Amino acid sequence: MLNRRPVMTGPQIIVLATPVFLLLISVEFMVGWTRGRATYRLNDALSSIGLGIMSQLTGVFTKLITVGIYSAAFARFAACQLPATKVWVWVGALLAYDLCYYWQHRLSHTCALLWASHVVHHQSEDYNLSTALRQTSGSWPVSWIFYLPMALLGVPPAVFATVALIDLLYQYWVHTQQIGRLGWFDRWFCSPSNHRVHHAVNDRYLDRNYGGILLVWDRVFGSFQEEVASDPCIYGTRSPLRSWDPLWANLQVYWELAQDSWHAASWADKLRVWLRHPGWRPADVAARWPKPQFELARVERYDPPLSRPAAWVAASLFGLLLGAAGIFLWDAHRLALPEQLGAAAAIVAGLWAVGRISTPNSAAGRGSAARPAAHSAAVTSSCSDRRRD
Repeated sequence: MLNRRPVMTGPQIIVLATPVFLLLISVEFMVGWTRGRATYRLNDALSSIGLGIMSQLTGVFTKLITVGIYSAAFARFAACQLPATKVWVWVGALLAYDLCYYWQHRLSHTCALLWASHVVHHQSEDYNLSTALRQTSGSWPVSWIFYLPMALLGVPPAVFATVALIDLLYQYWVHTQQIGRLGWFDRWFCSPSNHRVHHAVNDRYLDRNYGGILLVWDRVFGSFQEEVASDPCIYGTRSPLRSWDPLWANLQVYWELAQDSWHAASWADKLRVWLRHPGWRPADVAARWPKPQFELARVERYDPPLSRPAAWVAASLFGLLLGAAGIFLWDAHRLALPEQLGAAAAIVAGLWAVGRISTPNSAAGRGSAARPAAHSAAVTSSCSDRRRD
């Protein structure tokens, strides 16, 4: 009987890719340093990478939903079952996935409930390769819905999972300010310039350029915007996080929506809060608990001072947690559920501790020690996030 090589799991592939991610981050840091265009801060980078780790930990427990439902729909409702041995199936599946991703991404910017999860990726007020790793832990309850058409069309689960990983990995390199415009490539593909626009809070750039690999979708559906040199991008969100706490990063917008929904007098408004565009608030709630109108010129970047001892402690602890997460993700499929839960909880607790160490007591209230970001044209000369007030 022939021995078959065991299939590598998705988390294992991410573990193998992590040294490459970190190497490229180091290269980008050195390039920026030599150019005098630094785009990294230790506390922000640790926060972004830590949220990526949390996302991968969550994926261990939610795979049954995200992949299981797709597999069940494919087995029971597929119009046909396409052959995984044909090149055209793989190419078609990648194009189909990218189109489905476009609409998931676009709706995640236009529906408050979906934005509450996706906001995690946009919270960083820096823009660099560590930002690419900043991922949500809360998209799994609804994200699978957008890809069901692929299951119904007969794309095999293994093909679906592979093209999804390809689409995700492609988007890593576009999160940089060190690569400028790329000519014809910018017209057709997601590129650093196009994606800087996507991450910008400037009025011109707000809610644009959703494509994962192809920017053709944005041109076809009217959401394309090119980067304009005279309007440098400012990064972050219009309702800033102002914290390095990874748990609060995932819960902030849900909490704000829940508060507005609770205080709304109308039952219809209680529901609309979750379904309308991010930033929409019932008139009675906005009147009683007003929020200042967003002004780009008054944007402040959250930048509490980090002492050298605290930086060393935070970085050292983070290094240990990164190693522990790699070991866990590599062997997670072999562990019993209680072991998985215990290991994941310990790593998350460690990431929370890194956030606390990175935040001096004077800034623990989520707001002090911010620096005016009129700064940004020099420090982050590209784009920022988008969300509404």
